[in-house]
Amino acid sequence: MLIGYARVSTADQTLALQQDALTKGGCSKIFTDTASGATTERPGLTEALSYVRTGDTLVVWRLDRLGRSLKDLIERITQLQAKNIGFKSLTENIDTTTSGGKLIFHIFGALAEFERELIRERTQAGLSAARARGRTGGRPKALSEKRAAMARQLYQDKSYSIGEICKTLNISRATLYRYIKT
Repeated sequence: MLIGYARVSTADQTLALQQDALTKGGCSKIFTDTASGATTERPGLTEALSYVRTGDTLVVWRLDRLGRSLKDLIERITQLQAKNIGFKSLTENIDTTTSGGKLIFHIFGALAEFERELIRERTQAGLSAARARGRTGGRPKALSEKRAAMARQLYQDKSYSIGEICKTLNISRATLYRYIKT
């Protein structure tokens, strides 16, 4: 039996496209969620996974509808295979009930992992190059050293209120307290 699962990220999106494709693909029952892929709480997916039985096939419109990440996707499909439940993605034309489908899925997994590693390496190289040029990431400091010294001096003077110091330097109380602590 083919069991479908469809997910959209926001309430503004519609499930119709996925549901139509799953119905056309032969799914007898379709479970749905309206939740971000990053969300771990997906009641429709939980229900679908508890509904499928040995010999059934879980069908999704696209691979990213099932897993939050490649690792999550591979874990889910491995769990399905351990229970002798197939997996099928309509868009990518992957069907793990066939040996070719299993091969394609593993190749996709390896390529995605390779791509993720390349992105990580490029990001690290870019950050190193920026650091070598004297650039650091992150939010800029609210006060320069000169203005921080001025804030400490005004605070120690006691003739100015906290509000006046903050207004003069155009900073919040929290920022002032953070700078006078150091």
